[in-house]
Amino acid sequence: MNPHDDAHQHSLAADLAAMLNIAGDRRQSLRWLLAGAATLPMLGCGGSSSSGSTAAGSSTNVAATPPSSGSTTIITSANGACSVIPEETGGPFPADGTNSNSGGVVNVLTTTGVVRSDIRSSFNGATGVAAGVPLTIKLQIVNVSGNCATLEGYAVYLWHCDRDGNYSLYGNGVTDQNYLRGVQAADSGGNVTFESIFPACYSGRMTHVHLEVYPSLAKSSSAANRIKTTQFTFPMATLNAVYATAGYSASVANLAQTSYATDMVFSDGTSLEMGAVTGNASDGYVVTLTVGVAA
Repeated sequence: MNPHDDAHQHSLAADLAAMLNIAGDRRQSLRWLLAGAATLPMLGCGGSSSSGSTAAGSSTNVAATPPSSGSTTIITSANGACSVIPEETGGPFPADGTNSNSGGVVNVLTTTGVVRSDIRSSFNGATGVAAGVPLTIKLQIVNVSGNCATLEGYAVYLWHCDRDGNYSLYGNGVTDQNYLRGVQAADSGGNVTFESIFPACYSGRMTHVHLEVYPSLAKSSSAANRIKTTQFTFPMATLNAVYATAGYSASVANLAQTSYATDMVFSDGTSLEMGAVTGNASDGYVVTLTVGVAA
């Protein structure tokens, strides 16, 4: 038996619970009806090692406050449209106060120092640094209900696993770390930028990054205020290039056993959740994505 099977079965249960809490989301229900029977044994949204977390239990999203003024320029994004990005599960490792790790409820959003651009290192007393191929993540937050106006002042909480497939605050050996997590407020163009490393592909999932959108930085300390929870992924050619580098050997085998078509999140399409990538494995990559919300 794979030593990580327990973690991924645990993660699957948590993701199922989280997805069922997305009220009235026919998109999620249809995904499981179509893909669940063939892929259920492999699915999960956890790190590649055992976790002490409990079920994620995402709460129902609340409505946003009126957006701040921003540019009315129509966004031309990599996905070719200004559309609301799909609602997705936050998984069992959000560290946003909605679930627990082995030490109890964990909420990195209230931790001093979480508002930052470079998320490669741990903070507020933790000293770990995540190694891996450099990755710059550039997101633009736009109001689909307002002619694609950019949303200045909206906040993004972003997190993903490390090169070994572990999530800080939960994964084996990194429960005392909080790297690869951070919050930023969008500038006048609706833009946020995070300096990070390329995440692993762990068993049962395509490579992905999680994010939550909040109507302001002041409201980003409580998950009850989030207006969007979603994920995005990367082109296959980029994944193959990254995972050919040192430190990502486990990702090669994991990637070979999954696909966008069988992934629990991306099986119904990636047009709004596929980042546009430039760069190379030696110098690092830049991924860009327009994140449309109904503000």
